[in-house]
Amino acid sequence: MLLRNKIQTWYQNNRRDLPWRNTSNPYFIWISEIILQQTRVKQGINYYYRFVNLFPSIETLAQSDEETVLKAWQGLGYYSRARNLRQGAIQIMTQYKGRVPGTYRELLNVKGIGEYTAAAIASIAFNEAVAAIDGNVYRVLARFLGIKEAINSSKGKNIFRKIANEQLDKKQPGTYNQALMELGALICTPKKPDCTNCPLSNQCIAYKNQLLNYLPVKISPKTKRTRYFYYFICADKNQIVFQKRTQNDIWRSMFDFPCIETQTELTIENLSKTDEWQLFFLAKKVELSKISPKITHILSHQRIVIQFIHVPLRNFKALHNKVYLLTQKKEAQQLPHPKPIENYIEKENLLKE
Repeated sequence: MLLRNKIQTWYQNNRRDLPWRNTSNPYFIWISEIILQQTRVKQGINYYYRFVNLFPSIETLAQSDEETVLKAWQGLGYYSRARNLRQGAIQIMTQYKGRVPGTYRELLNVKGIGEYTAAAIASIAFNEAVAAIDGNVYRVLARFLGIKEAINSSKGKNIFRKIANEQLDKKQPGTYNQALMELGALICTPKKPDCTNCPLSNQCIAYKNQLLNYLPVKISPKTKRTRYFYYFICADKNQIVFQKRTQNDIWRSMFDFPCIETQTELTIENLSKTDEWQLFFLAKKVELSKISPKITHILSHQRIVIQFIHVPLRNFKALHNKVYLLTQKKEAQQLPHPKPIENYIEKENLLKE
């Protein structure tokens, strides 16, 4: 069963008018694909406009500093995407004389570009006949063809890759790839797919056999790791302390607050007995002006339980450590912050002088 004719006709009549579809510039297509990896179109489109306005070319992105890029990305999460974009741009400037590589194989050599992104850029910008397989494509193919192999298993990925390339329209690979992804985004959705308006429903195995809720098959991920972050808001009227995350961990190169991380949940009394507390403060008994309720922040492979503890700046003694930055509140507004930090800053109006 072939998808290409019906699906491309449907696409021409129903596709959304998105800015990255009105260009063949591989740089802009690359930016859009990276943004949309973990972000819905409705949220991502404003970030796309902001990003390409700030960095209208590979050269401007390559010449930017990491903090500026992370600030532009702030709120999208998965910040390694932004760091890799910048590193990829630097690599293209140095290794490819500022031109995005024009083939799937070459694109795979660029920092941060994986199989899906390479296939999307190669097919859309350069018309190379290679299938781009994202979550939408997995879902459409699994349901249409009744494929019961897990989409996140090695065997399943090989099966889907083979089928996707067999189904591919070799003459219009970019249009076909986008059509398949668009069908998955608008019609063949994870929950409550709109089968009555689907151009493929007459031939869809999942629709005919009531398997829509069972396909695609996905192996359940391992249990999320839980981490406990106790953040200290150390500030006075004009200044506030941040720390720059330098380790190879979540939110690397972004700015949050001085933090004690524990493997188990602690009371403030028990927290004050830790070695880290002794390094932070002048005394065991510290004036705590406010303690926030606990906030849970969910990431792909872990959950972070966060509590914010407000402490007068005069009680904080660790400023000799280069990790911590005492900054004017106005200047701190320009720093890139992880989403839960930014949310708390806005909620508490922490950077108002």
